[in-house]
Amino acid sequence: MVILRYTTSTPKSKIGFFGGTFDPPHIGHLILASEAAHQFGLTRLLWVLNPDPPHKQEMEITPLEHRLQMLKRAISDNPTFELSRLEIDRPGPHFTINTIRYLIQHEPDAELFLLIGGDSLRDLPTWRFPSEIVAAVSKISVMRRPGDSFDMAALESRIPGITDKVSFIDALLLNLSSREIRRRVAAGDEYRYYVHPSVYEYILANRLYREK
Repeated sequence: MVILRYTTSTPKSKIGFFGGTFDPPHIGHLILASEAAHQFGLTRLLWVLNPDPPHKQEMEITPLEHRLQMLKRAISDNPTFELSRLEIDRPGPHFTINTIRYLIQHEPDAELFLLIGGDSLRDLPTWRFPSEIVAAVSKISVMRRPGDSFDMAALESRIPGITDKVSFIDALLLNLSSREIRRRVAAGDEYRYYVHPSVYEYILANRLYREK
């Protein structure tokens, strides 16, 4: 009697990569991440905090320790979310392509999903080695804001293959940004429910984003 043995291959893990300065992290970030994790069945979602972003050298950025503590608080109650030190513990400059290369080297069997906003999709041709980024990831998960604009045909002409990689997150659109929250705090305007409650408490306790 011949005994047939069937083996099933282990499905690839799906890792989300969500990079940024998160100054501060807000509910728009959380919605993008949670919807991406749900819609694409992500195994893990890495929040990659950039300590010294190359494209923001002329901007005043909140010290890393404050941004790190706020991000820890914002994502602590979701088991799929992980705070990544990939860029914190490596010397800069911290370009997205370098972190993606590192992830591919250390997670060779994983599918990578890059999470970005609509403004970042529009600006992607200005990033370092954008064609390599597009080729390396399984999907580019994009969450749009009301009124954002980009030309997919123009993007495709500059980065061939990007159209097949882009998937738009199905979520309610929010016109929310870290810059606007910083402005609201500095102006004394209401911002409490635009951030996680623990982030709100941290901003208050440490008097962040107030006018000097």
